[in-house]
Amino acid sequence: MQVVVKYILFALVATALNIGAQELVLRFYSGMHSLVASVMVGTGVGLAAKYVLDKLFIFNFRSRDMAHDAQVFLQYAAVGVFTTLIFWAFEFGFNAIFADKAMRYLGALIGLAIGYYIKYRIDRRFVFRVEAA
Repeated sequence: MQVVVKYILFALVATALNIGAQELVLRFYSGMHSLVASVMVGTGVGLAAKYVLDKLFIFNFRSRDMAHDAQVFLQYAAVGVFTTLIFWAFEFGFNAIFADKAMRYLGALIGLAIGYYIKYRIDRRFVFRVEAA
């Protein structure tokens, strides 16, 4: 149960960082494709934060060296492509349906929640399955 609570807490932290980064980009850049740029930056910020938190505090995973850590991160990001598409579908879908920033962020929150649930199951089984030596 403690892992579940920590995972939810870390998902909330990564979500806040993601949405916060999106909002910062939109405040400082309003040019062509600003929404897409903000979502890409937010996704990157959330991904990096979630990787570190998951690796250290959820899966207690220690890499052998920087090359191994990079390999695990790439695998973590690769399996995250599917869950990221879920998140983006909700965020962009809510934006298209409601044309409202608050509703777009609600879509993002729903998509991230679904994505993080699926991602945990995938990461536990395929990414962090073997502890580093």
